Parts: sequence; structure tokens; C-alpha cells
Amino acid sequence: MMAILLALGCLVCSALNDFLFKLFAGRQGPRGMFITVIGCVWLLALLGMPVEWERNAGATVLWGMVSGFFSLTANLLLIEAMRRQSAGICSTIYRLNLVAVVIGACWLLGETLTAVQSCGVVCAAATVCCFLSWGKSGGGRAAGLGFWLVLVASLLRAGMGLSYKYGFLQGADPNGVVLLNSLFWIVGGAAYSFCREGRPGRKPDWRLLGFGVLSGILVTGIVFFMAAALRCGKASVVLPIAQMSFLGTLGLSAAILKERLDWRKCAGIGSGVLAILFLSIEG
Repeated sequence: MMAILLALGCLVCSALNDFLFKLFAGRQGPRGMFITVIGCVWLLALLGMPVEWERNAGATVLWGMVSGFFSLTANLLLIEAMRRQSAGICSTIYRLNLVAVVIGACWLLGETLTAVQSCGVVCAAATVCCFLSWGKSGGGRAAGLGFWLVLVASLLRAGMGLSYKYGFLQGADPNGVVLLNSLFWIVGGAAYSFCREGRPGRKPDWRLLGFGVLSGILVTGIVFFMAAALRCGKASVVLPIAQMSFLGTLGLSAAILKERLDWRKCAGIGSGVLAILFLSIEG
């Protein structure tokens, strides 16, 4: 019961954070500096965690950098996608990174793909097809670009998960890897802002700071609740619940932003739910 409650906590934090990304994407603030603020809050939250650098410093630094690159790029693309596409579609496709994780684990780590998980891959493909058709007919060129951006973001998010798993198998310290991820967000976000968005104005953007701090707290909550849920519950139970956060984001978007629900969107979301459930069944 406790594992389910913790997984629900992760779901709530993820749904709110995705919705916050959508709200921020709708304004003109620099996305890179938004990511930097999140990274700073994340770093402060992790400073008290013990890191065993002597365990395998080389592996920790290497896989912390690799996963940090994947994490940073995936979230920047997610925000860029949400500027052009609905929050419900973006959140659903982004959470389907579990598909690429399962396939990648079979290809790179020698794991096997069960018949039930294969059904999950088929359902995920159906989800993408539903949203691809919707994007072409309902949102024009910008919506289509948003669809492809979030699809790439989902693949990069899967790369982060796979690099975590492979890095830990190579002896990388989990706390050290996550700490380096936060540094990537801080430096990478600032670099993105200066290179792509120009230098920020002299006046401080208090709304950007507020959005960033709140999102940083939610990201910390995602990490905390997920880790705690996995410690006291089965991954096959915890992960599907946490990955269903796109349903919460969809509800918030429909209620607050008045995003329209048509039959293609509903069918795609339903397929996404089935995909995550099937992919989470290990045997």
C-alpha cells in the first residue's frame, strides 16, 4: 500500500511538472534559463546525499555526463514541443519513452522482449499514429513540428534511462550520477539560453524564477517519490502508476487551458495507457 501511495506522489509531481512546462512554454521567457533555475534547485536538494566517488569515479563521471546530456536535451525539446503542440499529446508521447527503454534493453543489455511487451510496442505505435494524424489535420505546420520534437525528446529520455542502467552496471555511483545531471541542467540551460535565445535583459524575470523554483521542487519530488516507491514496492507495480502522469496533465490541460479532446486524441491516449501496462509486465 505504501509503495502505491508513493508512486501516486510521483504521478502527481510528474503531471504538475509537465503542465508547468506547458504554462512556461506559452510565454516568451528564455527556456534555457528556466532549465538552469530548475537545475539549481535540484542541486541544492541533492547536496546532502552521500556520493562514494572512490567507488568508481571514472564510471560515475562518464555516465553522469552521458545521462546528463540526454536528460537536458530531452527536457529542452519537450518545452519547445509544448510551445507548438498540446500538453496532452506531448506528455503522452514523452511518457512512452518506456517503449524505447524496453527495446534498447533487449538490444544493448541482452534482455528479452516477452509476447506481452510486444503487444505494448504495438499499442505504442498505434498511439503515435493517432497523434501523427491529429497533428497533420488539426494544428498545421507548427503542431506537426511539435509532434516530431516531442517524439525525439521521448527517445532521448529513453537514452537517459538506458545510460543510467548501464552506468550502474559498470559501477557508477547512483547519487553521483544524479548530482552530475543537475550540473548539466545548470550549465547546459545557461549555454542554450545565451547561444539560441540571446542575453537576458538587465531586469530580473521574477516569473521565470518562480516557474523554475516550483518546477525544481516538483522534479525533486519526482526523484524522491520514485526512489522511495521502488525501495518498498515492485517495479512492475510502481512504474506503470508513475508513467500514467500524462492522464493528470491531460485533465489539467482540458480543464484550465481548454484543450480540445477529439476521438483521435482519446484513442491515442487509450493506446498509450495499454502500452505502458503491457510494457511493465515482465513475464
